Amino acid sequence: MRVLGFGDNIVDRFLDRGLDYPGGNCVNVAVFARRLGADAAYLGVFGDDDAGAYLAASIAAEGVDVSRSVVRAGESGVSTLRVEHGERTFLGWNGGGVTVRSPLELDDALLEYVAGFDLVHSSVYSRSEPELPKLAGGPALVSFDLSSEDEFRTAEYLDRVCPSADLVLFSCSHLSTEQTRALLAEAIARGASVALGTRGTEGAIVTDGGVTVEAGAHLVEDPTAIIDTMGCGDAFLGGFIVSLLAGGWSRGSRPSRAQLAAALAAGADAAYEQCFVEGAFGRARPSGEAVAASMW
Repeated sequence: MRVLGFGDNIVDRFLDRGLDYPGGNCVNVAVFARRLGADAAYLGVFGDDDAGAYLAASIAAEGVDVSRSVVRAGESGVSTLRVEHGERTFLGWNGGGVTVRSPLELDDALLEYVAGFDLVHSSVYSRSEPELPKLAGGPALVSFDLSSEDEFRTAEYLDRVCPSADLVLFSCSHLSTEQTRALLAEAIARGASVALGTRGTEGAIVTDGGVTVEAGAHLVEDPTAIIDTMGCGDAFLGGFIVSLLAGGWSRGSRPSRAQLAAALAAGADAAYEQCFVEGAFGRARPSGEAVAASMW
């Protein structure tokens, strides 16, 4: 199995801890897929500041290949947050820095590189929407995280993304079961092959328009044991896609009901384990600390 994260990277700065952590949806999915046994890589833009060097070194240390990523002049993305009772609270961000301001465009050489993967994952925070049609129908399956914001659920936005996506993920913890089912159905109607809605402690729902499977969450018995919930959704997705790929999911083979159910269980297990991890995948440093030596 080969999984590629294509798009965002960011430094998550926990003000209550005075620590920075590497992160970003596309980075996290690649790292979690790697930890679950996949061969993984990350393709994106790093800033030329010390935070960019820190991010690149942290991702590479997880065994995720970053060799085709690029460094561009400008600041790295930084989000600020704190944890209260195990739940993360975002306080703001700098817009994603050069990673979002000057994203990669997929030329012929990069498209050939992407074609060597079983799945490429991107997100609403990556400014990768113009590149999705280039990936549609190619050898690599395409997954896309649509997060939880209403601005990414309009008919216009779904029409930009869904026709190019083999799997779309929505965070739906604020929605009812009926609302989640309706959103997933709309994504399928607008072109997505499979739509997944995660609902936090209420579990998850997945559908391909014909088969719909629901599953409960793997709950933490003692909530005080939770370190923080950073990256739980990304961990769920990592577990979900690795399970489907291991089961034979490919461009020419749609997942069965049993495979979807197994993937939901694998995602729930991965999200559970993530509750006991600091940040997205550890590798903290004191906030703002300069990287002594850059891998670049």
